[in-house]
Amino acid sequence: MSLPMANNVVVSNMELEKLLSMKGGKGEASYANNSQAQGMHAKSMHHLLKETLDKVELHATDTAFVVVDLGCSCGTNTLNVVDVIINHIIKRYEAIGRHDQPEFSAFFSDLPSNDFNTLFQLLPPLLPNMEECLAANNHRSYFAAGVPGSFYRRLFPARSIHVFHSAFSLHWLSQIPESVLDKRSSAYNKGRVYIHGAGESTTNAYKKQFQTDLAGFLSARSIEMKRGGSMFLVCLGRTSADPTDQGGAGLLFGTHFQDAWDDLVQEGLISCEKRDSFNIPVYAPSLQDFKEVVEANGSFVINKLEVFKGGSPLVVNQPDDATEVGRALAISCRSVSGVLVDAHIGDKLSDELFLGVEKRAACNAKELLEKLQFFHIVASLSFAQ
Repeated sequence: MSLPMANNVVVSNMELEKLLSMKGGKGEASYANNSQAQGMHAKSMHHLLKETLDKVELHATDTAFVVVDLGCSCGTNTLNVVDVIINHIIKRYEAIGRHDQPEFSAFFSDLPSNDFNTLFQLLPPLLPNMEECLAANNHRSYFAAGVPGSFYRRLFPARSIHVFHSAFSLHWLSQIPESVLDKRSSAYNKGRVYIHGAGESTTNAYKKQFQTDLAGFLSARSIEMKRGGSMFLVCLGRTSADPTDQGGAGLLFGTHFQDAWDDLVQEGLISCEKRDSFNIPVYAPSLQDFKEVVEANGSFVINKLEVFKGGSPLVVNQPDDATEVGRALAISCRSVSGVLVDAHIGDKLSDELFLGVEKRAACNAKELLEKLQFFHIVASLSFAQ
């Protein structure tokens, strides 16, 4: 094999915000074509979303209603959830006798590296008035705009947003904790590319980073949300109190993905240091991890905070076909982490890495189908008056 040895350029935390995104475009490994599981998981939680929307204060004098999806990515899932939100709010206005609907706006927000072009190409056309929109299929009833930026900081004017929604995004950290990449630190994650099974110092550094990030998120939203507004948040979670057990995220990134990195080292294609300087910036919190931050912030009333079983991220037509299962895991893994891997080791070695993930997963297909289950933290929050 004549693949090039990877150089020692490391994706710094300063660059992470510019790079991090789900894989764009409409190709085989794109997020747009590999987010069906997330869509199914989101749909299974629509009843909880609608309960949150019922908490939003509506007024007969409202002329505009603003919805935001934070971490929108670039597939149809974000469009589907915005439709659910706006249709439910329309019914609520009708229930209070308000038939001349306010105008709706939807802001789709993600990091600047997100593939907004693909997302906007999926947007249905806007009809000139609300009555036509409601009577027509495949049209939208809201004005749309993209808002690039990190949701761990301010993104919108004060008191301007009625509903915030974010699904499958808050487990992504704003940065890798610096101590995790510092060889002199007890938190240095030597020999690993993820924290599943790592030492206590390493996982504590990730936990602290998650809680710092979530605190920043809540502080920003507490300024931007209108009085009487509500927020529905979903992120990867875990059922274990032990943060070294990252549950489904651990099985996705801490097993066959990890082994594929080790293979590159053993084959002499990358150095140990190159592997160790790559870490997946994901932390699956426990319910307690999440609750502590919300309560410390104090700006939001907790309507509901629970762990929800989402199911498997793998979408396969033939579960008995080990090759298909292996390919499904590799593509699923690549659709969410491929951009970071490409930036770290280059496209050719990235191809080799995910081929390794596919082969290893295929050899363990039965176990993956049985054990790879995602649990989500679901939070329904209302702005404290």
